[in-house]
Amino acid sequence: MKLPFDTDAGMGRRATFGLIVLPADETLENELRAILPRDGVALYHSRIAMPPKVTPETLAAMERALPAAVSTLPEIDFDVIGYGCTSGATVIGPEGVARAVQSVRPGAQVADPVSAVMAAARHLGARRIGFVSPYVESVSAAMRRLLEANGFEIAGFGSFMESDDRVVARITPEATLAAIEKVAAMAPADAVFVSCTNLRVAGIAEEAERRIGRPVLSSNLALAWQMMRAAGIRSDTAPRIALFSPE
Repeated sequence: MKLPFDTDAGMGRRATFGLIVLPADETLENELRAILPRDGVALYHSRIAMPPKVTPETLAAMERALPAAVSTLPEIDFDVIGYGCTSGATVIGPEGVARAVQSVRPGAQVADPVSAVMAAARHLGARRIGFVSPYVESVSAAMRRLLEANGFEIAGFGSFMESDDRVVARITPEATLAAIEKVAAMAPADAVFVSCTNLRVAGIAEEAERRIGRPVLSSNLALAWQMMRAAGIRSDTAPRIALFSPE
């Protein structure tokens, strides 16, 4: 017997998001699922080929790997597809990321952490930025140059100087919170930015803002904010920090 059935708009009736994640990333999916609204918002992810060592060369190589990673996402219409690598978006460039993603999904908007952080900082009126990085100097320097080329001033800087993304995933939130405080104390800044989708910041962001008295941005917080804005939705599960305050 053939059974009758109905269809609806699916799990993403409010918004459907795609996410391209690095193999060694243990943080991005979990933080975005905690930040995004839970009702009517679907999040699907794909992994992209990338060695665990973060260097300018391995980051640049992801531009060629992006279309293949996008092609493994479900065959549905996406509101936004996010590329989850801050340093990769820096080396490839936001335009290169968008071009690679839209070569496979031309109808999707594209988000990346670098564009998201700059948009979020401008939204908050932050020009002088304290910068916390996990990266080796060559990668951190490229990001500083990009921020400065876009009108931002690096007020203070500190890095964990770690090249292995598997180790970055295990840096404790407490260590990151201490790093935020140290960088914030270096010089007056409008906000502190913690780079890398593999660092756990969402759970400490409220406490960090309380301690330093300034907005705190991270790759994942900014990426979630940018993706939600692009899809025209708000979240009641996002951290209570300056970035997600009602406009």
